[in-house]
Amino acid sequence: MLEISYMSGFGNEFSSEDPRCPGSLPEGQNNPQVCPYGLYAEQLSGSAFTCPRPANKRSWLYRIIPSVKHKPFTPEPCGNLTENWNEVEPDPNQLRWLPFTIPKSTEKKVDFVAGLHTICGAGDAKSRNGIGIHIYTCNTSMVDRCFNNSDGDFLIVPQQGKILITTEFGKMMVEPNEICVIQQGMRFSVDVFGETRGYILEVYGAHFELPDLGPIGANGLANPRDFLCPVAWYEDRQVATGYTVINKYQGKLFACQQDFSPFNVVAWHGNYTPYKYNLKTFMVINCVAFDHADPSIFTVLTAKSTRPGVAIADFVIFPPRWGVADHTFRPPYYHRNCMSEFMGLIKGHYEAKEEGFQPGGASLHSMMTPHGPDADCFEKNSSAELKPERVAEGTMAFMFESSYSMAVTKWGLETHNTVGDNITLFDL
Repeated sequence: MLEISYMSGFGNEFSSEDPRCPGSLPEGQNNPQVCPYGLYAEQLSGSAFTCPRPANKRSWLYRIIPSVKHKPFTPEPCGNLTENWNEVEPDPNQLRWLPFTIPKSTEKKVDFVAGLHTICGAGDAKSRNGIGIHIYTCNTSMVDRCFNNSDGDFLIVPQQGKILITTEFGKMMVEPNEICVIQQGMRFSVDVFGETRGYILEVYGAHFELPDLGPIGANGLANPRDFLCPVAWYEDRQVATGYTVINKYQGKLFACQQDFSPFNVVAWHGNYTPYKYNLKTFMVINCVAFDHADPSIFTVLTAKSTRPGVAIADFVIFPPRWGVADHTFRPPYYHRNCMSEFMGLIKGHYEAKEEGFQPGGASLHSMMTPHGPDADCFEKNSSAELKPERVAEGTMAFMFESSYSMAVTKWGLETHNTVGDNITLFDL
């Protein structure tokens, strides 16, 4: 297999060229009259031209054939991918899902795009304001097909099976306990190596960034140097039978045909890139005296709204760590929240719900709906001897938290397994 290299840093100004074409990056300007090797210059803008410099995102791509060379887009079946938040009536109940079923390759070949299922979300891609949460379950690689999301960014959380993601910027291998972000407008294809499953947080109208650290200081949580972006890699490949580009646009899918691979970028430079991150490198902050710090101390990435301190979406993890708080009920406390909380489990046993919450499953706690540990957890931890202990060893749970009041889709409602969450465990 191709050896994959990366460059490190979050939001850096990167530059990269495929070593097969030395000198392919133009010197001193972005758009020369004639590019080296006769390449075409193409800018990919992830922000408005006039955004302040700290928020301005763009990259220049130098490609063998410009991406404009394609046949017209035509509508494509969306399957279980949707942005219709009015499919079912609102339901404030706690919802829980057992591990989502992965189709068997012996029964049906399903690639990443065909295996996308929207479970909940809110807002509107047309107005560039909202989120969608999806599950992907697939068993075969994308062949002469790529995906392009015109609506927003994809934060992908693999749960079972590693995925090889080929992008216009290069390749990334992403395994469970890692995440990756494919930002708006970037074309990518996914290779899998067996039955594969994971979660996706889609954000419209904002890009993910590192949270501010405030009193924590200059270091901690997710460190910028631990984020990795791909190095330039290209394929100069004609596809006589047609290459399909699938475009998610205003919540619908469209497809166009072209006769060449879209991954023909020989060199690129800029600060608008795909990237990946290994969750084991998260530097955990925790309480060392008594009581709980709020779970915001576990935020890896945030997509900010226009309201200070309020996120469109946060990506939060609950990694292995030491629990040392005295005179304290250590598991998560009972809670009602002005945010919506969607939780998933990559591996292990989540401390507050060890039996009913399984890897590859999920739960949704809607805005202001009570939630917290189940009865067994409460009883055990109310009488436990308090001593320093490792918490969540071998476990990685996460949360997509949003200021939007999320609606469950028809598919999400049809596939949920438990209504009432811990209510039934208390025999109410």
